[in-house]
Amino acid sequence: MFDVLSRLPVKPLLGMKRVSREWRSMISSSPFIKSQMEKTGLSLTGFIFQEKFMWCSDDIKTVSHIPVEAPGSKVHQDVFDFLPEDVVILASCDGLVCCRSCLPCSEPVLYVCNPSNREWVTIEWPRQKKRPHRSESIGLAFDFDSDSSKGSNEICLKFKLVKLQHVFPIVEDDEEDEDVESETYIEFQIYSSETKEWRISKEVCNGHHNLIKNKGIHIGGVLHWLTDADQVLSFDLEKELALLVSVPVPAFEFSTVPESCIGDHKGKLHYVLVSELGLNVWHLEDYYESRWSLKHTKDLDELEREYPQFFFNLKNRVMQRVSEESSPWMNPLGFKDGVLLLKDLGSKSMPDPAVFPHCLSLFPLKDA
Repeated sequence: MFDVLSRLPVKPLLGMKRVSREWRSMISSSPFIKSQMEKTGLSLTGFIFQEKFMWCSDDIKTVSHIPVEAPGSKVHQDVFDFLPEDVVILASCDGLVCCRSCLPCSEPVLYVCNPSNREWVTIEWPRQKKRPHRSESIGLAFDFDSDSSKGSNEICLKFKLVKLQHVFPIVEDDEEDEDVESETYIEFQIYSSETKEWRISKEVCNGHHNLIKNKGIHIGGVLHWLTDADQVLSFDLEKELALLVSVPVPAFEFSTVPESCIGDHKGKLHYVLVSELGLNVWHLEDYYESRWSLKHTKDLDELEREYPQFFFNLKNRVMQRVSEESSPWMNPLGFKDGVLLLKDLGSKSMPDPAVFPHCLSLFPLKDA
């Protein structure tokens, strides 16, 4: 029975845990989780979607899960109802999700949880800053591994959080603006589930880079943030080194204002761009040389013919966006395993919501 059930994906296994105490114990055990992961891996089940106010400091409490299993599937808004309070989603990695208390809140905390088994751990904010800011970004890194010290059948429950903090120098009245800009930097605060403590990395990233979509995407031990400077900020967790990777095509080369996002597919960083030239997808081949390879392209007319129920006169509408003040007709929000989540201008939602891919997993957190 162990060999048969371990070949099934996570979703039916969650229901089978209710068959008997024996099945629940087996499916929840480390040897079973390890075997099931090796045989089936993880697959995308949907995108976590949460809007945010642009004109006030309060958070929107509603969190939606948009499934990708079948067109027209129900959007769920109760995925995180097992947590002790309403939360804002910050990051997602291999079925685990990092979130924080909704603001306003007297004692905000962080949660790392697994919605599949409804388990979570609570983490305090770094001592350097007790109060969170809505613009702060936290990346979650979690790798499936085995703990040799406990035997080859044990799962190593280790994860890290990386919080990006903009540091601004104290400005004197006689200092020049360009000097202040050059001294601004981003520091990396790291939390480890092993030590259960925060610390500040010696690594910094010079310059002021506003983080926009797809914050903290974890791929092969590296976290990635898309910035508004036509660059991707990458942070190697093992070496604790930061690197700015230029995107394949900078925005100034277009006559209109393009929209983009980053994501993971087959263990590689991908860059998705929507412009007057159409929909283009690249994957990163070399970090240090910022070398990308174009993997997919589709012009706007072809896209409209393929999806007439969503787009009408698409090319002309895209060409009308000549400034960032105007809303994009097509806005790529998230990309994972070949699936792209797009928002069109007709969608009744606020600009640039938080969007994270999510998959089902059996990883336990009660002992993390």
